[in-house]
Amino acid sequence: MTPVGRSRDLPVPMRVLKKLKRSTVYGGTRLFISLCNRVPRRVAVFVAGWLGLAAWKLLPRDRYRAHRHLWLVYGDRLSWSQRENLGRTMFVNFGRNLADMARMRRHYASEIRPLVTVEGLEHFDAAYRQGKGVIGITGHIGNFELMGVHVASLGYDIAVIGRKMYDARLDQLLVENRRALGLTNFATTDSPHKVLSWLRSGRAIGVLIDTDSRRVRSMFMPAFGRLSNTPVGQSIIGLRAGAAFVPMACLRCGGGRYRIVIRPQVEITASGDLQADVRRLTLLCTKALEEIIHCHRDQWIWLHNRWRTPAGIAP
Repeated sequence: MTPVGRSRDLPVPMRVLKKLKRSTVYGGTRLFISLCNRVPRRVAVFVAGWLGLAAWKLLPRDRYRAHRHLWLVYGDRLSWSQRENLGRTMFVNFGRNLADMARMRRHYASEIRPLVTVEGLEHFDAAYRQGKGVIGITGHIGNFELMGVHVASLGYDIAVIGRKMYDARLDQLLVENRRALGLTNFATTDSPHKVLSWLRSGRAIGVLIDTDSRRVRSMFMPAFGRLSNTPVGQSIIGLRAGAAFVPMACLRCGGGRYRIVIRPQVEITASGDLQADVRRLTLLCTKALEEIIHCHRDQWIWLHNRWRTPAGIAP
């Protein structure tokens, strides 16, 4: 039986338009990467920042989403102008991060790596030396793609796990870029045994836990004070492997620099009830990530609806 919503279920004109849209996005992405690598970094970052600002001005639905999600989290603790400034800065930061992501494959070692400092590396190193694997807990904050690349450049064996993109060409572009920069890539559709084996060999994997997705195993738990459908697959696999859970983020700083912040590992005492342990561990990891986001509110992607799935609906 063909699932509802697949491209082949759409009328022919809509399928053509969808294919045209995807080809336009793919072509635009390739063009953006090419242009970013043809000019000096300062020019690429400056222009990408202005493109981010233009997007904020020209996309009213995205502005509304950012305002709405900031209101859901902070209420009247932030004024309209404060929410507007945070959303605008988020778009500018996102554009600048994209420019660096586009340049990493060619210019990471010579240009970007010297601009990255690491705070709390001892926490990651201590967890890694335990030899049972490390799960780097992070989210869509700052330049999360750069974080994995930089930690791998320090001599750690790193993989990342993420959902396949809607366009196979874009997904291939992203995966090839990661591999060229020293990362191993796992898709959320890969067998959990592959990830479990990776961790049991004593290596590390980075996971984004700040999305509401019914495509992965999830549980409802508080996120920013509201029940949210939160991924738990990483907690299940990590507990089975005996891995360490280390919250971390790569934050954009002044002068085009970056600071990777690594927090002490999250620990719980096993109760023998796997489901209860998974819930407690995921909740602690979520809170640790939220603490970083609260301190750097203009670097988290407020466009994502963290509470899209109504509480009470089975994921």
